[in-house]
Amino acid sequence: MTEDELTALLAFARTRDSRVRRALADPQQSARTIAEWTDALADVPAMLPATGWDASHAVRRYYEQRTGDRSSQFRPVEPHDVLAAWAPHRAELMNRHTDPVPAADPDNPQAWREELLGTRAAVAHGHVPPAQYRAAIDRPGQRRALALVEDVGTMPRPYVPPAVADELAAQGFGTRRKAFPELEVGCPLHTCRAHPRRRCRRPSGTELREHTHDLRQRAYSEHLGHLMTQTPAARPVRARHTTGGQHR
Repeated sequence: MTEDELTALLAFARTRDSRVRRALADPQQSARTIAEWTDALADVPAMLPATGWDASHAVRRYYEQRTGDRSSQFRPVEPHDVLAAWAPHRAELMNRHTDPVPAADPDNPQAWREELLGTRAAVAHGHVPPAQYRAAIDRPGQRRALALVEDVGTMPRPYVPPAVADELAAQGFGTRRKAFPELEVGCPLHTCRAHPRRRCRRPSGTELREHTHDLRQRAYSEHLGHLMTQTPAARPVRARHTTGGQHR
């Protein structure tokens, strides 16, 4: 938040707490308070209408004592109260974010990494909305995609042996593809640790029905990469039988 935004936020807090009003009545104390809040909340946006964040709502909830916290009875609102309210909202933004492919040259690892981390930081600070590529491939997205390609390729499909179709489905391709092929591996997230073929869970224990954790998706990608680098097993040599007698 900028200094002007913090001034407006403190003016809102004055209407809720006479202690803030008295502290801001002195010009020197007011300037010092605004400077301290601006430094502490520099990475917290004042408002994000698209995601429902509003710093003034965090101040109001502090005084409404919705969570049973009675701190407002003993002290006025402080910067760390706003930070505590912003932290779960920021975590939700990052959980919905899917890293877009950087525009930097992939042969320049430093520039590629800087752009990737810069995009994540911009989302975490509320400067840009999360890139929700995953929203396009969830179950409703799959139905929309199937509707778009319903009339594509009306000619009979080439024959694919069942064993090959099953293998493609395991890798996430074909008409038999699995909704979440990453369930083939366990989830490495420390708050989940779901076993293979088990859905990811929230810290509360409830299952995730529409997506899986990012770390599990990355682990599955690494698993596929490992499989692709393995040398295929040699095919057994079969004896060829002929008819018509022996060759002389």
